[in-house]
Amino acid sequence: MTAVIDKPVQKPGRWAAPPRPVWEEQPSQVGLAGKGLVLGIACFAILFPLWIVVVTSISSRKTIDEAGGLVMVPKGVTFIAYQELLSGGQVTRAAIISVLVTLVGTAFSMTVSVLCAYGLSRTESVGHRWILMTLLATMFFSAGLIPTYLLVQTLGLTDSYLALILPSAISVFNILVLRGFFMGISQELTDSARIDGAGDFRILWQIIMPLSRAVIAVITLFYAVGYWSAWFNASLYLNDQDMMPLQNVMIQLVQKQEAPVGLGQAIKTGQLSGLAVQMAVMVMALLPVAVLSPFVQRHFKKGMLTGAVKG
Repeated sequence: MTAVIDKPVQKPGRWAAPPRPVWEEQPSQVGLAGKGLVLGIACFAILFPLWIVVVTSISSRKTIDEAGGLVMVPKGVTFIAYQELLSGGQVTRAAIISVLVTLVGTAFSMTVSVLCAYGLSRTESVGHRWILMTLLATMFFSAGLIPTYLLVQTLGLTDSYLALILPSAISVFNILVLRGFFMGISQELTDSARIDGAGDFRILWQIIMPLSRAVIAVITLFYAVGYWSAWFNASLYLNDQDMMPLQNVMIQLVQKQEAPVGLGQAIKTGQLSGLAVQMAVMVMALLPVAVLSPFVQRHFKKGMLTGAVKG
């Protein structure tokens, strides 16, 4: 009698497609070609405008004048626009302000959101239901722009960097996603830690957060992109042009309202194209998000779907 030796099941490679369910038929060649064509068109529609922005930002004034505006083919490559922007003027200061506001605001928002979500995930906590209902109500009803401005003004936050953080520091949607994820963690883990003498802060730091890295990474990206891209609070609460973040300076340059002194002089003398400056500022505004997003992309499915479905 010969022994039957089971062959080891080979796991799919990193880039291999996951195994298909037995009830799902194999795709046809026409279907695969159609999917590839649609994805190719979508990628082209997304990447082509970005390509034009980047190429125009590194083009000389002569090339831009010959093209009559936006440049599609690189020719006469020069980085003078970036050199002028990063030479220590208003744009450099605005970029530093945006980075600091993003870092401080994201840290503050994540701290408050995680603490709030953890408290709401403990259904036995005092006032759990009333606090949850109050937060949900703020998603559908708000005081409005004028009362919010009067509140910020009364608190003395106008012409302050805190006005860029506090009015939009918390997102109830993000708290609910975190809460749903926390409630999906096994209760036995926290109960055993509590038996060993661990308090709530230790349970949150050593058990809940390590198991919630996916959703925390996604929510952190949401907050960071929100702070980096925000411009309305600055235009509403700040009057000092030297305190404006990068997005507001970009709006001024794109709308040609007012150019920084050094850039304005370079544009007037013909050394620099105003269109190249506008495109370079756009690249600077998009670069951090474009760099960070791929690192968090793998957490999106697990972090968002699990946190939204459970709880």
